[in-house]
Amino acid sequence: MKTYAFAATSADEPLAPFSFDRRDPRANDVVIEILYCGVCHSDLHTARNDWGWTNYPIIVGHEIVGRVINVGSDVTRHAIGDHVAVGTMVDSCQRCDQCRKGEEQLCREGNTQTFAGADRITGAPTWGGYAKNIVVREEFVLRVPTGLDLAKAGPLLCAGATTYSPLRTWNIGPGSRVGVIGMGGLGHMAIKLASAMGAVVTVMSRTSEKEADATELGADAFLLSSDPEAMKAAASSFDLIIDTVPAKHDLDPYTTLLDVDGTLCIVGQIGPLGDMNSIPLLLGRRRVAGSAIAGITQTQEMLDFCARKNILPEVEMIRMDQINEAFERLEKSDVRYRFVIDMASLNQPEQTPAG
Repeated sequence: MKTYAFAATSADEPLAPFSFDRRDPRANDVVIEILYCGVCHSDLHTARNDWGWTNYPIIVGHEIVGRVINVGSDVTRHAIGDHVAVGTMVDSCQRCDQCRKGEEQLCREGNTQTFAGADRITGAPTWGGYAKNIVVREEFVLRVPTGLDLAKAGPLLCAGATTYSPLRTWNIGPGSRVGVIGMGGLGHMAIKLASAMGAVVTVMSRTSEKEADATELGADAFLLSSDPEAMKAAASSFDLIIDTVPAKHDLDPYTTLLDVDGTLCIVGQIGPLGDMNSIPLLLGRRRVAGSAIAGITQTQEMLDFCARKNILPEVEMIRMDQINEAFERLEKSDVRYRFVIDMASLNQPEQTPAG
């Protein structure tokens, strides 16, 4: 299936128009015209090879919202014309204990990522959502609930699912005390979701510049982590802290904020963290955990929850040809709080390298 996209061809070149072939649809596949695609920090890291595993050329993007334009003969969940979404994975073994209980992100054989993965049948690289079309196994295609704004829904597939999952895992509900470290794409969704679940939400930041924003997003309190007295007064006052900071940092200032059996859940940093003192963990039966995205069932649950509660990310719409500028701004945290590409702005290139 011939289609086109914007792709990265090296770590130090801007994304540019690119023609390529999607794999032919199989009997259990859904063919989607991509209408909108959110811009995730992992798109930037992958395009720039910040993690050291990128193979070029690569098409990134895993916050995909679109319209079904064709279905395979075995497809029963989706029909032509449906509005659908695709998140960070497009396949898994579907046989292991984790897949059978709807935790495909924890597939024992490893899930197939939407981009920079390998097709489970052919071994060919997967191509992401900065493209006109995508072909996805039907079990990994999500239904966009009626009433959810298609133009803004994309970041829910990553930032929404990534923060919703720990809130559900640790049974957050009315009266739960939730802290959120960092207030970017992930953090602002954690605030909205936890607040909608009835939790008492506190945003933690080293500066007070985002305090007004935190309140507007639904936070009940703001804790200045650079204020030793304020941090001391907040000791043992949280059931769950969601740490969205996407860089190496010290966890010690935050573990003492957890109550007995409280959890600090890391969802931001991929890679090394600072040294950590075990004493607060031992003396308070506290824990540090990690979480990444959500299974398909829980992601659909999150989309339905957001539709019921009218929860949407704060987004800035851009054209496809503005993606390199958006990447530069993303590096500087100059966005409130997520970019979304209007894929109607993606035009078929006259002449580009073929994938």
